[in-house]
Amino acid sequence: MDLSKTPTTPGDAARDKPEAKPASEHDSRFAALALGALGVVFGDIGTSPLYTFKLCLGATGAHTIDAGEILGVLSLIFWSLMIVVTYKYVTLILRNDNRGEGGILALLALVQRQEARRLRYGQLVLYAGLLGSAFFCADAAITPAISVLSAVEGLEVAVPNVAPLVLPLSIGILVMLFLLQSHGTERVGALFGPVMVIWFTTLAVLGLLAIIKMPQVLLALDPRYGLSYAFGHGLSGALILGTVVLAVTGAEALYADMGHFGRAPIQAAWLFLVLPALTLNYFGQGALVLFAPEAAADESFNPFFLLAPSWGQMPLVVLATAATVIASQAVISGAYSLVQQAIQLGFLPRLQIMHTSEVTHGQIYIPRVNWLMFFAVLILVGTFHSSDALAGAYGLSVTGAMLATTIIAFVLNLNRRARPTLHPIYIFGPLLLVDGGYFLISMSKLGSGGFVPLTLGLLLFACMYSWREGRAELQRKQRAQLVPIEEFIPTIGRSSVPRVAGTAVFLSAANDLVPHALLHNLKHNKVLHQRVILLTVRTANVPHVLLSRRVEVEELGQGFFRITAHFGFMDQPDVNSILRLAAPKGLQTAPLETSFFVGRETLVPAQRSTLPRWREGLFIALSHSAQSASDYFRLPTDRVVELGTQIEI
Repeated sequence: MDLSKTPTTPGDAARDKPEAKPASEHDSRFAALALGALGVVFGDIGTSPLYTFKLCLGATGAHTIDAGEILGVLSLIFWSLMIVVTYKYVTLILRNDNRGEGGILALLALVQRQEARRLRYGQLVLYAGLLGSAFFCADAAITPAISVLSAVEGLEVAVPNVAPLVLPLSIGILVMLFLLQSHGTERVGALFGPVMVIWFTTLAVLGLLAIIKMPQVLLALDPRYGLSYAFGHGLSGALILGTVVLAVTGAEALYADMGHFGRAPIQAAWLFLVLPALTLNYFGQGALVLFAPEAAADESFNPFFLLAPSWGQMPLVVLATAATVIASQAVISGAYSLVQQAIQLGFLPRLQIMHTSEVTHGQIYIPRVNWLMFFAVLILVGTFHSSDALAGAYGLSVTGAMLATTIIAFVLNLNRRARPTLHPIYIFGPLLLVDGGYFLISMSKLGSGGFVPLTLGLLLFACMYSWREGRAELQRKQRAQLVPIEEFIPTIGRSSVPRVAGTAVFLSAANDLVPHALLHNLKHNKVLHQRVILLTVRTANVPHVLLSRRVEVEELGQGFFRITAHFGFMDQPDVNSILRLAAPKGLQTAPLETSFFVGRETLVPAQRSTLPRWREGLFIALSHSAQSASDYFRLPTDRVVELGTQIEI
């Protein structure tokens, strides 16, 4: 069955071929998308200048930093932006979209959708996808902490003796940020783009003014300075790459948010504003240090805020704080989207998902994820106290997610490859070496905070993989216990089971088996409704499914019907909408005469299980935390009947 992207409204579904729009309207829409991308996609990487160059200077370990070291660090930062962001993400990865959507789970679904005869390294791709997703979530917890701290720390430059207020102010801002999540970002979202335009313009202007005073800093555009530093300073030269990688934090967002803005607006925003602004600002900070290298030895030295004149430092702190809040909002929203995709693809249990906008489809809020991230952020801020201390924790999650994306993209293109084309190893091989090198070097920071994202990542990976394996084992046991529907319906025709008026809808994980709830209802109530609908919801490896192709209806005889509903991994299943879509296909239901029967499974450990004991226990614990099927599928509460069953796993 060909499944393709679904518009957000039924009216849109009818328009498979959109009408051509005037060039002026197209240009204005393109500009609006590029502006929106500035506020969402580039918030994280756009605030990296707040701390990256300062931390790189500290990572050199030198009391007095010479010009060669400054140029070497700048060269490494610039070429990291060019190779990792411009070449890898903007040029290559953005081309690997899943029906217009991006993100590591969308990429994983794209690989899993490939033909079985071409699919290779499937288990490697699964591990990479789950680990990359786990590291992305860990990054989403660290980004608000380090970004807000680094912005508020600018007060130490603008106002003397204010250091004791940095931590409580940062915590206050973060508390407000997470408290406001349930209200959505639709109202303030329109401000994100313009604020980030001001931010990137400020970065560029401050950097350019410093470069004019010390133009020698432009020598760092020569990659030989970076190579000379990396290979000419022994172990410290290699280890500094673990700090340089902070310049590309947020690169994964370019791909993850592609579905909201499109490839071209993101590419244009990066090439024509973000990249030039970041480059100018980093080189401006370098020019400042070249002008007064002895000042860099001071622990309180902050080249970013010192780029501004004394009268402009306080406004710059305010602007930086606004930019970091926007960056934090972007990664929090990204975490919501990733968790929603993971639920739909069967990697996490059902969780409550709230839509905060009636217009924008992607505006969602997941309460449990929000508060887990909130407590993680508070623990991080309370433990590390400063952005410098958090830097060690930051790099590992970023490089882990980037490496996972490169591995999956490589396998995807390897499976697609035709004989005459260039082998993907020549395209992705160098990127695998770069990302793998960054990841291994970041592992050296395990003792200085790197254990935090590694622990979070492995814990999330264990949850996702255990849930997937547990569900597979549960379905295997259910298939061994349940009756095939083709055998069940003829026996109903030969039996004398009373039929009562109305329609009964039974949710079923497998559309070829009789669900537990139906068997229990028949066993205990000894009646069947005149019309019985067996409803199976399936998630396709595409982001959206056309409304016209979402529902299949099949009459099975004896008053039984089978509905198979297809949703994309970014769609929200809704049983009421499924029944409405089934009406034109010959199956009409009256809401007040329809009852919904849901099986509530109680899992207990089996004496013998194919799952390891720890995974079995984790799966059972996760199942207890899952949202009920009636709430998740938006069933009318006054028409739901839950029938419990105990299953050994």
